[in-house]
Amino acid sequence: MTRHILALTVGDPAGIGPEITVQTVLQEAGPDGPARAVVVGDAVAIRAALDVLGREAEVRIVDTWEDLPAEAAGVIDVFDTGVLGDEPVEWGVVSARAGAAAVRAIEVATAAALAGQVAGIVTAPIHKEAVWATGSTHLGHTEMLAELANAERSNTMFVARGKKIFFATRHVSLRGALEKISVDLEVTAIDEAIRALRVYGTDEPRLAVAAINPHGGENGKFGTEEIDFIRPAVEIMRERGHNVVGPIPADSVFHQLFTDRYDGVLSQFHDQGHIPAKTIDFNGTISVTVGLPILRTSVDHGTAFDIAGQAIADPGTMRSAYLAGAEFAPFADRIRADFEREAAAGS
Repeated sequence: MTRHILALTVGDPAGIGPEITVQTVLQEAGPDGPARAVVVGDAVAIRAALDVLGREAEVRIVDTWEDLPAEAAGVIDVFDTGVLGDEPVEWGVVSARAGAAAVRAIEVATAAALAGQVAGIVTAPIHKEAVWATGSTHLGHTEMLAELANAERSNTMFVARGKKIFFATRHVSLRGALEKISVDLEVTAIDEAIRALRVYGTDEPRLAVAAINPHGGENGKFGTEEIDFIRPAVEIMRERGHNVVGPIPADSVFHQLFTDRYDGVLSQFHDQGHIPAKTIDFNGTISVTVGLPILRTSVDHGTAFDIAGQAIADPGTMRSAYLAGAEFAPFADRIRADFEREAAAGS
């Protein structure tokens, strides 16, 4: 059986990323873990995390993805990006230096995934202000990865208790989300969700599309987005042979998802999908970036600067992201093939 390698980026070294990464590797990875874990980031940040956690482990530096040393219990393999040198950053403080370290780790891990040297990447949280302080204009991880992977469009798939949640719009205001909704956008988002469900192992996916307005708009009395945009898009996709239904009022569609009526739900805006997932399983919900040629799983929370360096951060979501990465690693070739097929079709 192939021993898949996952690159775990530590995120912003001033946040909880190093702590939850260390705990995940020591508790879940190692020789008996479901996938080989190699941390990508600054070794000094990993040593600082071990200090605050009161844990002892060997930090073993690796400088190539080929011929990795044998795995051993109590050993954390680190592909040291060397941005910070020997000086750790201050916990809980936004800085360009920390942002640069976070960005470099993402670049190195993504390059390894694109080259097929690792099966996928698992990312700890970054801080947008720290990244912006480096001069970057990326809104977040997803946008940065899309540029590095030369992907024209990428999206987020939440996985909570095995069910998938997708997003028609993401990092915009609620008003901005409403302005973006169109038949074309809905058709594209539905198509991306169905493709992702198939790529990640659901051969005959059942997708529900959430409504925007209360009660699904009440036939236009509470808003017409369902009539003007969502329903026509669903009908188009059904005519193409897809098992998709909607719009379904958002106050019931997620209950139906988690009681196994559907495999996935397309939510219309950021919080519509985040709230049910994080309510039902905050520490178990993970994010998968779809539309890239590589596998990327991630925590679904931020850097938690207020508790960074205090050894109280819950590593549950990072643990879940690593386990999901190991679960999806066998699909790495399928993910790349799907990307290349779509890229060829659009050229």
